[in-house]
Amino acid sequence: MDGTVLVADDDRTIRTVLTQALTRAGCRVHATSSLTTLMRWIGEGKGDVVISDVMMPDGNGLEMLPRIAEDRPGLPVIVISAQNTIMTAIKAAEAEAFDYLPKPFDLPDLMKRTARALESRRRAGPAPAPVGDDPEEPADLPLVGRTPAMQTLYRMVAKVMNADIPVLVSGESGAGKTLVARALHDFSDRRTLPFVPVGASDLREVEGPARLLAQARGGTLLFDEIGDIDTQAQARIVRMMDNPGDHLPRFVATAQADLKHAMETGAMRQDLYYRISAAPLHVPALRDRVDDIALLAAHFLGRAEAQGAPRRHLSDAGLELMRNYSWPGNVRQLENTMRRLMLTAQTDEITRAEVEAVLGSQPEAEQLSRGDAGATPERLSGSVERHLRRYFDLHGTMLPPPGLYARVLREVEQPLIEIALEATGGNQAKCADLLGINRNTLRKKINDLDIRVTRRRKLM
Repeated sequence: MDGTVLVADDDRTIRTVLTQALTRAGCRVHATSSLTTLMRWIGEGKGDVVISDVMMPDGNGLEMLPRIAEDRPGLPVIVISAQNTIMTAIKAAEAEAFDYLPKPFDLPDLMKRTARALESRRRAGPAPAPVGDDPEEPADLPLVGRTPAMQTLYRMVAKVMNADIPVLVSGESGAGKTLVARALHDFSDRRTLPFVPVGASDLREVEGPARLLAQARGGTLLFDEIGDIDTQAQARIVRMMDNPGDHLPRFVATAQADLKHAMETGAMRQDLYYRISAAPLHVPALRDRVDDIALLAAHFLGRAEAQGAPRRHLSDAGLELMRNYSWPGNVRQLENTMRRLMLTAQTDEITRAEVEAVLGSQPEAEQLSRGDAGATPERLSGSVERHLRRYFDLHGTMLPPPGLYARVLREVEQPLIEIALEATGGNQAKCADLLGINRNTLRKKINDLDIRVTRRRKLM
């Protein structure tokens, strides 16, 4: 690399590491802990690239971006920040930052981005003017997370936020798809216009699309779980998206199902799929970003406290148990769990036992989502494996009590016999034949398991 890099960060270690790495790469480096000094250097014409923290002792680095663009058009600014929220990424994008990285950052990654910034500085002309005033920041941020998966999502939201192309937001139930869709609208230049969620019932009538377009008035139409909408209504969506006009809304859709599979089976129209998936965004499952669990739990506890609940905090053992849990219901399940713990906790500190009691009482999520009707059902062994892994996870680094083999067999054997008896109307001879066991063996198991047999009309 060849060029001069201005580094502004109040962390001495970061300044030292960046100075050494950039110098070894062939750059000249000026480093400071002051925004005032940085702005003076920029005003003097120094620097080909700026790497700046957001929160500095004498100001906010993001707030300086419009001034930098005005004083030095085309000067690339890479924003680094420990304020790892979607608002940081959005504000950096709106202020025309060249790039944004959350802390802690990967040094080789930052070096590559700096090289691209230097190259763009040599090739590019003046940068476009800033968008304008930032949208008012809401008191309660819609998305929380610092993991790389969430930071990638933040950057993608910021990039497509004001683009006039349809967006498909995919992810599991409870992961936050609707929150992402809402953020796309609330922080875009359409935020003063209506945000209209659309369900299958809104498209049943022929005049439904016209009514929705009139209601949106150029805002945003959100097709919630578009994979659940029948093909006739999908055709109306296609015609709506192809409708010419000066005040077309932004089209956004969420999907829990695999739409490519749905398209192959005929449940999803190809023309709609290719129109709505112009900009795909994927919301990661909570189990894929376990490092965010502590942040999310603290967020929910803090929000409850602000609403008048007593102050609570998770014990280290309780948090570790949460990190090892599978979270089939994702962030929505975590939020509900924290609400229950707020009510059941006996002291300010939420213990491991209290977390285990709440998680252990929650049912497993259904394996097949509403949009997965055409998928292959999960084998019984897979369901049992998930249940057993969850059972072991709840014990953390400790083993379950002895006698596990017999307990597991009893858990499976009893409902199997009960359901078989119900299906055969309580006829033990037919039930034994159905199960493939001796009638005397069946009678012994009924007695040992204390199963009540009732003779009634056969169900099948």
